[in-house]
Amino acid sequence: MKFNFNKANGTKVTFIFEDIDYTNELLAYTKEKKLFSGKLNEVYCNLPFNGEKEILVGFGKKEDLLEDDIRKVFFKLGKKLIRFKEQEVLLQLPKLDNIKTSSLVKAIVEGFLHSTYKFDKYKSDRKDYPEITINLITEEDSSLLESCVKEAQDVINGIFFARDLVNERAEYLYPESLANIAKNELTQLGVEVEVYDEKQCEELGLKGLLAVGRASTRKPRFIVMKYINDKTNDEIIGLVGKGVTYDTGGYSIKQTANSMDIMHCDMGGAGTVLGTMKLIATRKLKTNVIGIIGACENMISGSSYKPGDIISTLSGKTVEVLNTDAEGRITLADSVYYATEKLKVSKVIDLATLTGACLVALGEFYTGAVTNDQKFYDELVNASKKAGERIWQMPVDDSFRKLNNSSVADVKNTGGRLGGTITAGLFIENFVANNTPWIHLDIAGTAYLSKPEGYLPKGATGVHVKTLYNLLNK
Repeated sequence: MKFNFNKANGTKVTFIFEDIDYTNELLAYTKEKKLFSGKLNEVYCNLPFNGEKEILVGFGKKEDLLEDDIRKVFFKLGKKLIRFKEQEVLLQLPKLDNIKTSSLVKAIVEGFLHSTYKFDKYKSDRKDYPEITINLITEEDSSLLESCVKEAQDVINGIFFARDLVNERAEYLYPESLANIAKNELTQLGVEVEVYDEKQCEELGLKGLLAVGRASTRKPRFIVMKYINDKTNDEIIGLVGKGVTYDTGGYSIKQTANSMDIMHCDMGGAGTVLGTMKLIATRKLKTNVIGIIGACENMISGSSYKPGDIISTLSGKTVEVLNTDAEGRITLADSVYYATEKLKVSKVIDLATLTGACLVALGEFYTGAVTNDQKFYDELVNASKKAGERIWQMPVDDSFRKLNNSSVADVKNTGGRLGGTITAGLFIENFVANNTPWIHLDIAGTAYLSKPEGYLPKGATGVHVKTLYNLLNK
């Protein structure tokens, strides 16, 4: 889509609030016929009325309108424009008391661009959407608002990059190819990318990652991405993404074929970290970030790690393996410890499609969170609300920690069915060195959807790329 300012061309789009009286002739007609009333997320495309095309967009009650509502409305409008093959529309931007015009423009652009996403690279009859021109009319300085359009476009590109990675099938996306993508995409943007192969992982002591990945013919890769662009600040944020590019469950094999076919998405955390790294480097944010991905496949062979094994980790702590399908937390143990002890990051966030328990508790609507630092968590939540990405904090205390105790090792890799999202997060806590402020985000439900939700498509969502961007964009 192409966005212009103050060019009065195209089919007119009229914004309608349901609690305001209008003299619009088309609105009167649609109300009489009960076709449109101005409720939030209503879109009426006239084809045409009295010889003129016009589109009515419902914004609901003016005082209740939120930025995320705007994204949803314009996502729906974008889908309509694509369906009806409209090539150009005209929008007179309204004045809103509770939303700045700059924020309104970003939300409109994001909503429109969300409507263009599709993952169809393997369809032989795929067709490109025709370009649609969106003309925005405003009384404010359009040069300032043009920068808002560019920022929104960059944000969506970062999200779409993450979506494409998570939607990609394991036949083509595996540890080595994921590492190559990171190097190819990020190096040109000024990110220093280091990739460690299996032998180098052994030299580093990444025993947990190697144990999970040893059954696959496609060997693990450890990916470290350094973006240092604020020499005046010592703070470095660590972003750690679970990078299990395919997960069979190992010998604790997944019970249904219905879940096995989407296990290419088990690197959703890695996708978010890569999308965020690309976005902050594209935007040249004044910040310091190190992204880490321990990439592997959890497969089954004669060399697989097994239930009952006791494995070591980079930290030196030992893990009793009760379930080989609780593999992501073992890879994260090495990655988080490397970030907090070896690289001495100031704060760390890990993101992982970690537990089915999170889906049971929060559905596909909320990301579950576990943290050791409330102030840091509150900063993240504020960033997530601005992004329209929902997070729910889980309770944490020693009652849950005790469930991970092992009688034969330092810790066991599952605390059982009860409180599974919490105990999985607290397993990772054992590998956070130096009391580093830490947040664990379980994106098992939000990274990959079974059906569309608002402007998020079925499949990969790119969840929390924007949240992390907001957090880092200070």
